[in-house]
Amino acid sequence: YCSLILSSSTGLVMGIPCNVIKPKEVSKLHPLVNIHDLVGALHLPGDAVVSPPDVNHALATAAAGHGVQIHERTTVNHVMMDKGHVTAVETDRGAIECEYFVNCAGQWAYELGQASETKVSVPLHGCEHFYLLSKPLAEPLQPSTPVVIDMDGRIYVRAWQGGVLSGGFEKNPKPIFTEGRNQLEIQNMQEDWDHFEPMLSSLLRRMPELEVCEIQQLVNCPESFTPDMRCLMGETPGVHGYFVLAGMNASGLAFAGGAGKYLAEWMTYGYPMANVWPLDIKRFGNLQSSRTFLRHRVMEVMPLLYNLKVPRWDFQTGRQLRTSPLYDRLDTQGARWMEKHGFERAKYFIPAGKDLLSLDASKTFYKPDWFDIVGSEVKCCKEAVCVIDMSSFTKFELTSTDDQALALLQYLCANDLDVPVGHIVHTGMLNERGGYENDCSVVRVKKNSFFIISPTDQQVHCWSWLKKHMPDDPQLHLEDVSWKYTALNLIGPRAMDVLGELSYVSMTPEHFPSLFCKEMSVGYANGIRVMSMTHTGEPGFMLYIPIEVRYTILYYTILYTTGNIPIQESQTTIHYWLYTSRLLYTTGYILLDYWLYTTRLLYTTGYILLDYWLYTTRLLYTTGYILLVYWLYTTSLLVIYY
Repeated sequence: YCSLILSSSTGLVMGIPCNVIKPKEVSKLHPLVNIHDLVGALHLPGDAVVSPPDVNHALATAAAGHGVQIHERTTVNHVMMDKGHVTAVETDRGAIECEYFVNCAGQWAYELGQASETKVSVPLHGCEHFYLLSKPLAEPLQPSTPVVIDMDGRIYVRAWQGGVLSGGFEKNPKPIFTEGRNQLEIQNMQEDWDHFEPMLSSLLRRMPELEVCEIQQLVNCPESFTPDMRCLMGETPGVHGYFVLAGMNASGLAFAGGAGKYLAEWMTYGYPMANVWPLDIKRFGNLQSSRTFLRHRVMEVMPLLYNLKVPRWDFQTGRQLRTSPLYDRLDTQGARWMEKHGFERAKYFIPAGKDLLSLDASKTFYKPDWFDIVGSEVKCCKEAVCVIDMSSFTKFELTSTDDQALALLQYLCANDLDVPVGHIVHTGMLNERGGYENDCSVVRVKKNSFFIISPTDQQVHCWSWLKKHMPDDPQLHLEDVSWKYTALNLIGPRAMDVLGELSYVSMTPEHFPSLFCKEMSVGYANGIRVMSMTHTGEPGFMLYIPIEVRYTILYYTILYTTGNIPIQESQTTIHYWLYTSRLLYTTGYILLDYWLYTTRLLYTTGYILLDYWLYTTRLLYTTGYILLVYWLYTTSLLVIYY
């Protein structure tokens, strides 16, 4: 019920008429709904139902009137490319020259991407999707009868030719076509009444009068789903002119108008008029395109369409795609894990004597069981020193023989990168409109060599943005070195004491100023890039360690050979808390969301910075979220932090 209130508040501030109604009002709107166990319902009076074939026919007719040619029963063999640009499409009827190609092949989009001369990753996978068609009822339902979605029952019901159409999203979906699909037309698959039985039971429980209706057909047709339940949109990394619009997660008709509009703008102007960052296909890399990974993940994704979503929830399937060298050690020490762009990152550590199962199960809108654990880690960062494994961060090296690397960064970045060697600059990579494409820290390690650090989930997007603007110059080289360096973050007022004791070098601000980088020895390890920053606003250092160094030995050295300095192992959750408490920006969390290049405080401040107040006063998280969203939208708040 609280989630319906949240949806209602969000809809209202976005201009969508909706309201939460009482059960008696539900019975007035729909004569078949059993209201005896209802608390309330969300009503969208402006909602509508359209016929997919009629929509397709109308769009095809309008397109043909504007000169569009539609070739039916035509097989696309592959997309032809030259020097990273689309040049033509090869079909069974010949080649069609083109500068732009849109892969909107639905459940065939993955195979079509793999068939290109340069393989394009389109991470989606098919599942069987069932829905029931009844014959007309004794008292036929009017076409204007509202659609009913019973989230707890995992079903939807709508009027259809005097009867009903009812389907759902079961807890145990059946993935299909893992080995690929060869047939060229959509065909219904075998009925499976045993599999559909839980949804049928939910239907009869919500609408008991349907027990006497006559069934016309149980339809089983394939639907495609993506690894994170969001559709795929945008230009693919590495191939200019190759766009994707697929993976609608059973909502293709509902999304089609807006998705088509934004993609058309993207192709015409180079960017969409609204922020579609969460849908950009560049949020995925090749690691998320394994067929086995996709098969396992969509079995978890499909049920989520009707699941209650609580804060700090993580996918459980398709894990450990990427791990740091310290993963096994941290896991043994009681680390609990989250996943970011396929990389396992520890959230917090379970103290000795705590119930692991209880903590893992604390999926709640209230104060979670691990709240005080994270609080103790934050306290340690404020008063002593903590060490965090931050190997998941994206890392690039940009080098040139002359000043080409500097010229490129000066063109792309907001701040001045022409700084002395060893200096660090926090900056954003901007687009032509002055909006953020990526936020990063850039280290000038040599005159013509730069070390670029970005958030974990911006790896593909940042790489693509840099490559897109690099001139065709063999003297300019960009390398993704994320796997070549592991990283430790020492946070706290005593971090300088720890490094001073391990390196026999003074780490005070007079000798090691803020935002500075030196290559030095730490313990037994040589060639460590030590940087006086923490990405949190707290005092401390980042250590970037070449992969050939015995990373675990260095970690143990820091923890156990620093005399009487108390050091605590801490992880990702406190990192979020620390940087949001300082109002530090990070693209995708503060600078981007519902509006282009505006605040995402509704997810960051409302989600993390206000957590302490909301949780400790035992207020519902959703209430604080709703009020904050409403305030942000109604005041049109615009905040950009440098």
